[in-house]
Amino acid sequence: MSPLTRFIRIINSAFLHGFLIGVSIFMILPFLWMLNTSLKPASETFAHPPIIISPNFSLNAYVTLIEDFDILRILFNTLLIALSATILQLLFCSLAGYGFSKHKFPGRNILFSLLLATMIVPFVNLMVPLYLIMRDLHWIDTYWPLIIPWAANAFGIFFMRQYISTISDELLDAARIDGASEFGIYWRIILPIISPGLISLGLIIFMGTWNGYLWPLVILKSPEKFTIPLLINSMGGTVGRTAWELTMAASVMSILPLLLLFLVFQRRYFEGITSGAVKG
Repeated sequence: MSPLTRFIRIINSAFLHGFLIGVSIFMILPFLWMLNTSLKPASETFAHPPIIISPNFSLNAYVTLIEDFDILRILFNTLLIALSATILQLLFCSLAGYGFSKHKFPGRNILFSLLLATMIVPFVNLMVPLYLIMRDLHWIDTYWPLIIPWAANAFGIFFMRQYISTISDELLDAARIDGASEFGIYWRIILPIISPGLISLGLIIFMGTWNGYLWPLVILKSPEKFTIPLLINSMGGTVGRTAWELTMAASVMSILPLLLLFLVFQRRYFEGITSGAVKG
């Protein structure tokens, strides 16, 4: 390799890395601003010129959230709903995906097409009849409507069906010859193989449920049962003004669990997404 070629490659690499670093900084600026605002007193939020690093740095907003708003309970509520919904959806969607991908039965293609067709129906069109059903079940102001109706959904079944269809039929036939039951095949063979796909889908479901706002707003009435998005929404009316330092502190506490979860599972998440794309 000539010195000129090496020099051009170094320049190109430096330019590319510099561009990516610049884009990354631009992308995290809102999060840095949110964290910075949560540590400022209210009087400095809209100060002009802006105060980048406040000399009055404090954790008062976080203390207020814990003591006055019981945010730890709210976070537990949100975690309970998101975790329950994720586990149920992974179980039922993977079971249905296994059935659609590896078993032939009358009307399978028609049923799967109808299932996919439900994905084009906006949620607002389903909200009123779904609310009436929840009311008749006496589930209003409980967590069940946030968990049960989505236990088996079209997107999750489609995702799992496409992923499971990449598994060799010969492997499953060999298990049947050895005497394995269908559920045994699903539990001992299918689930371990599709674990990257389960993690990918699980992260999508967990983050969607954690950040859900409209349906919890309709269902939950008691403040002690609120989720974190509802708490953030209610803060302005609670304190009589838009308390930006409290809102930003609650937003930081809401994002941190998702950030940690993604950092822990990011490798398996991308492995599941790319594996499904390549094999599908």
